Amino acid sequence: MQFVWPTALWALLLVPALVGLYVLAQRRRRRYALRYASLTLVRDALGKGPGLRRHIPAMLFLLALTAMLIGLARPQSVVTLPTEEGTVILAIDVSGSMQADDVRPNRMEAAKSAAMTFVERQSAKARIGVVSFSDNAAIVQAPTDDKEAVKAAISRLRPQRGTAIGRGILTSLEAIFENSDLDFPVAPAQPAPGQRATPAPATPRATPVPEGHFAPATIVLLTDGENNVFPPPLTVVQEAIDRGIRVYTIGLGSPEGTILRIQGRQIRTRLDEATLKQIAELTKAEYYLASNEAELQKVYENLTTTLVLRTEKTEITFAFTALAALLSLLAGALSLLWFQRLP
Repeated sequence: MQFVWPTALWALLLVPALVGLYVLAQRRRRRYALRYASLTLVRDALGKGPGLRRHIPAMLFLLALTAMLIGLARPQSVVTLPTEEGTVILAIDVSGSMQADDVRPNRMEAAKSAAMTFVERQSAKARIGVVSFSDNAAIVQAPTDDKEAVKAAISRLRPQRGTAIGRGILTSLEAIFENSDLDFPVAPAQPAPGQRATPAPATPRATPVPEGHFAPATIVLLTDGENNVFPPPLTVVQEAIDRGIRVYTIGLGSPEGTILRIQGRQIRTRLDEATLKQIAELTKAEYYLASNEAELQKVYENLTTTLVLRTEKTEITFAFTALAALLSLLAGALSLLWFQRLP
């Protein structure tokens, strides 16, 4: 447990001081009682009260004071809370290999159907955006709480050419952070014969969020192939990490790959599981493999619940305040109850 205002814990020194004063008061009470000349009078002075029970209200009061002083330091603890993510970006691969029919009716239609089911299951407060990527990437639908608009954007997706996973991640970040300083890295130019390569200028980065903290937004990235367009995804994933964005990755198809026939040509497409697992691991998210439409539907169902549970550091002052109030009420009630029974 950590504290927002740890210096307030010095106030706990007041508790042992009050314990000392209480013990001193009890000794003085006995000393005054022993001044009576008769033992009978001593017993009458001490009374037939609750005995050791009379110390319980005082102990409860001291415990309540301790809880209040700890609450004053504003304690924090890591807890799992149900919360609604502010923004979810569906980054969907629309490369030509999405026409493969190893997932019925084909990968593209299965992905669109599962994505629409996911949209339906989200709360009314969630903002959902759609990014498509092939040899480039584009924001098909900016984040919105209009589910019909999101589903219409998903239905418009059509297979295109290459697979640019890195550009899909960067464009998804742009959709989350409007007017940000994000920019696509420039492919390194090949130097002319006899010339030295000129290093690319450094790209300005965002101030990294503290470790363990996440922005109220996530990216769900679905792809069925290997990245074949600059930049490599692992070189841009740091942009997501710095901004506290988790990237859940879904691999559609199989790592062994399949043969796709397009316009009389045969093309082998293979899923790069290793890269997708690294992206999810680095951003503190999860990787899912979906080899058929039923598995893909289950993945999106799991994401529906996973995306609204977050383990985060939160202030728990309210718990100590409630405990202090309860102990104070109990101490007061016992004092009144036992005091009324005294002769």
